Amino acid sequence: MNIVNFQNINVAYEDKNVLNNINLLIKEAQHTAILGANGSGKSTLIKLFSNDIYPRFSQEMTKEVFGQKIWDIWELKKHLGIITNDLHYEFTQRAAFLKGFEVILSGFYSSFHIYEHQEFSPVHVKKVNEVLSFLEIEHLRDKLISEMSTGEIRKCIIARSLVHDPKAMILDEPTVGLDIKAQLNFIEMIRKIATHRTIILVTHHLEEIFEEISQVVLIKQGRIVAQGRKDELLNDTHLSSIFDLSLHV
Repeated sequence: MNIVNFQNINVAYEDKNVLNNINLLIKEAQHTAILGANGSGKSTLIKLFSNDIYPRFSQEMTKEVFGQKIWDIWELKKHLGIITNDLHYEFTQRAAFLKGFEVILSGFYSSFHIYEHQEFSPVHVKKVNEVLSFLEIEHLRDKLISEMSTGEIRKCIIARSLVHDPKAMILDEPTVGLDIKAQLNFIEMIRKIATHRTIILVTHHLEEIFEEISQVVLIKQGRIVAQGRKDELLNDTHLSSIFDLSLHV
């Protein structure tokens, strides 16, 4: 199954294209890193995956996610776990009083709080406990967000996305704000998740590209300039080009 199949995609804000002639294919279990500098179009591409924005229509265009052209946006997001730094910020600012267990439970309603009108069954509670155990973060169950480190909050948000058993996960610069030890620990957790679902890593940090990633997509100024095997694209020539800087790998 194809996770995404984009052909001849253009995305514009008002009259200006921000993504140009995007052709992108990511298959199931094909862990992929989308690499580019700040302002290259990575964040817009994430919104295209999740149907938060739509491309300019043309007869030549193809836009499929999990093999479907049309999705209910909320149903799609159950299949596609998206972790962004904006989501992290929202929890720290709006829900600092929540415990780790409640953060994960909120994923069933895609909310930032636990409300009285929301109904949770023993099945929901069981799923949260399973996710806590799988990620080995049971110690965060009763800890308040306000007392957590950056890495601990990020792990709870990852766990929140797993309650729906998504087929794929998009991680947007997931180790930003973490020290070296926390980065390594976090990447090991992502590698464990990668044994069960497809990972799409969107980043400009080379150190985030973990061993299981087999495909790299290079994006520059709203265009995909190369897509292929990791060992073929992560070299001096390609990286110097997309970052406009002389680099040696």
